[in-house]
Amino acid sequence: MHAYTIGQAARLLGVSPDTARRWADAGRVATHRDEAGRRFIDGTDLAAFSVELAKAGPPVPGDEETSRTSVRNAFPGIVTAIKLGDVAAQVEIQAGPHRLVSLLTREAVDELGLEVGMEATARVKSTNVHIDRA
Repeated sequence: MHAYTIGQAARLLGVSPDTARRWADAGRVATHRDEAGRRFIDGTDLAAFSVELAKAGPPVPGDEETSRTSVRNAFPGIVTAIKLGDVAAQVEIQAGPHRLVSLLTREAVDELGLEVGMEATARVKSTNVHIDRA
């Protein structure tokens, strides 16, 4: 099971760590603590929460960091869905407010070890979306 710190989750959601911490404190996303007392969010919970946030619409101005950049068209995010066929696969990534969908071979998904809740980066060039495992 993949788990993310509050800071990692904030980066994947495109918000500040303070915003992610407030959401966790309010019970909007479940967290657990390790032996050292650090808070973590399970990957599947974070994936579901990222989809919920995207459906809710754009963030409230001033509530979170809204300036985003796509350096070399890279969109780091979290895998929210994988649909496997016999030969092809469809992978969805939520990168902050952006939902990206890539069609690739099932073999590529298996080789990358992609799973829902895992961090991944969608790279866009022309009309192709390439997925890199983080």
